[in-house]
Amino acid sequence: MFEPNMFETHHHLLDMPHKSDDDDDDELGKLRDDDFETKSGTETMEAPSGDDQDPNQRAKKKRYHRHTQRQIQEMEAFFKECPHPDDKQRKELSRELGLEPLQVKFWFQNKRTQMKAQHERHENSILKSENEKLRAENNRYKEALSNATCPNCGGPAALGEMSFDEQHLRIENARLREEIDRISGIAAKYVGKPSTSYSHLSSHVPSRSLDLGVGNFGAQSGFVGEMYGGNDLFRSITGPTDADKPMIVELAVAAMEELVRMAQAGEPLWVSSDNSTEILNEEEYLRTFPRGIGPKPLGLKTEASRESVVVIMNHISLVEILMDVNRWSSVFCGIVSRAMTLEVLSTGVAGNYNGALQVMTAEFQVPSPLVPTRENYFVRYCKQHADGTWAVVDVSLDNLRLSPISRSRRRPSGCLIQELPNGYAKVVWVEHVEVDDRAVHNIYRPLVNSGIAFGAKRWVATLDRKCERLASSMANNIPAGDLCVITSAEGRKSMLKLAERMAVSFCTGVGASTAHAWTTLSAAGSDDVRVMTRKSMDDPGRPPGIVLSAATSFWIPVPPKRVFDFLRDENSRSEWDILSNGGLVQEMAHIANGRDPGNCVSLLRSANSSQSNMLILQESCTDSTGSYVIYAPVDIVAMNVVLSGGDPDYVALLPSGFAILPDGPGLNGGGIAEVGSGGSLLTVAFQILVDSVPTAKLSLGSVATVNSLIKCTVERIRAAVMSDNA
Repeated sequence: MFEPNMFETHHHLLDMPHKSDDDDDDELGKLRDDDFETKSGTETMEAPSGDDQDPNQRAKKKRYHRHTQRQIQEMEAFFKECPHPDDKQRKELSRELGLEPLQVKFWFQNKRTQMKAQHERHENSILKSENEKLRAENNRYKEALSNATCPNCGGPAALGEMSFDEQHLRIENARLREEIDRISGIAAKYVGKPSTSYSHLSSHVPSRSLDLGVGNFGAQSGFVGEMYGGNDLFRSITGPTDADKPMIVELAVAAMEELVRMAQAGEPLWVSSDNSTEILNEEEYLRTFPRGIGPKPLGLKTEASRESVVVIMNHISLVEILMDVNRWSSVFCGIVSRAMTLEVLSTGVAGNYNGALQVMTAEFQVPSPLVPTRENYFVRYCKQHADGTWAVVDVSLDNLRLSPISRSRRRPSGCLIQELPNGYAKVVWVEHVEVDDRAVHNIYRPLVNSGIAFGAKRWVATLDRKCERLASSMANNIPAGDLCVITSAEGRKSMLKLAERMAVSFCTGVGASTAHAWTTLSAAGSDDVRVMTRKSMDDPGRPPGIVLSAATSFWIPVPPKRVFDFLRDENSRSEWDILSNGGLVQEMAHIANGRDPGNCVSLLRSANSSQSNMLILQESCTDSTGSYVIYAPVDIVAMNVVLSGGDPDYVALLPSGFAILPDGPGLNGGGIAEVGSGGSLLTVAFQILVDSVPTAKLSLGSVATVNSLIKCTVERIRAAVMSDNA
């Protein structure tokens, strides 16, 4: 690890001036300069092709990014006057030179480090020269001493008879040796350790060029078995080293340029298919973006999609959501199961996110334990362009972590956000990933292959629905004609906040996240019930004790909309909800939060429930790519506090529910692909408190009970929706 202040030093090769002839005469300087260039992140690997794919030659095909001579001269002149420019000066200089503010910032940091390193190197050279002189003198003294004789007896002189000057010379020599070692250590930290220090890592550390895929994709045996409770990126990943940061900046700037072109280009880069969807022309893509992050690794397949939408949200608010990892993962909780910011390299300039740069890790999911999640380690870069359009781009940094296999990586993906009148914004979303999807269950494979599961269409559909929901929560002019409608602004806000927490909890616990250790109870068919347990302690939002989660996914030959309408309707709830004891369920209150009547939050009460002090909080939401019906029992006293505008964070919830996805892009009556016109992929998930004592052990009876409960519910749903469909 480098010292904290080493951040500056390892960036000066982002663009180092040419060495002088005097420097070339210094062999030590040449060694360190060469080593520094090898370790810097500014080189890019050219993608080999044909007979050129000689592994021994790849490392020699490097191309370095250099600033222009004018840019260097201007920054050199400015450096002489002011080596520490402030944000305003850096921004002005970047505008004059046509550079990013981050590039100017790093150039000055690196220039200061270069000057310091040269000074240390000069001192080191002087001390080395003095030491060589003293060593030569010391050798002469030793030779003279070995031939010296005692003036009294004529025998060899004893060591104790060495002159005072000779003893002083030895002490001084030792002191200088220590000083040289100290200076050498400091220089090694600034300039880079000798190449021999890294020789033992050469066969294990992946190449840190921009060519991420070459030589880093090993054998993949055992991959399927590791997906559930296996490798966990979140437990092992760390932030970037100082040496990696210049490369991250370069990669982010290049990714931003690629995203803008991908979002705005038409044919031949994007080709329209017969079913009105756009397909990326991969050959044209490689010609247009020859550098990128390197060729596609063996075993990965490409998924690329582009969609646009107009949403009811201010463009600045959208940027703030995307750059706040907690808000981003909450808004897209059905897609993002976990996310974390590892390091913020830049917070932006001028008080906003323009120029913000974050290193992140995230896990992307489909709400089913049958579809493995996709873990990515990436940099997120935000920029406001000259025309006022904002752009946020992600690009993978898999070559910076010591992982022998890359199962998923993000090529430049993200969105362009354009301001529209009246608080609206237009969003163009691009998703471009490479992934190994061989572990996907067969019933979900058509959905994943169609691009709906992880593609741009799902991102923009989710964003549109969540923007409508947020606009609903802020509405003040609610008509009071319906007795069930909650008209209090504070009550609406608190109830929607509670429902949002319920939805996030459900979505993060229903997928195949590597944080979960699912156990399969049966071994045949896609209806296998998977269970896991967790201990809930010191969490005011969950009841304390052992919580048992169970989930199963299955296909049903009924369109998703019909399944969704059946499950969300309180009048048909008694047909599948075993705990309602067959009694009628009454809606006590509801909040509409979108154009579709299915998007609403409801408060239900069961007439035959054994617990008269409990209500059911339910949120149903739907869009063109999927639907959810999520519910949880809530205490009636706690809900009265929430409806009065009280804090909903202390209401204990254990959400259960359903995730309904199309089984693929079915065909409508005109033969055109339409999401939701075929069958449905239904995931049923329950959470049950099996013991109120967190330290208790889970009994087999509890597992058998929840297994029976979920299977009985599945059978009831199948029978009911199939009879309605007939």
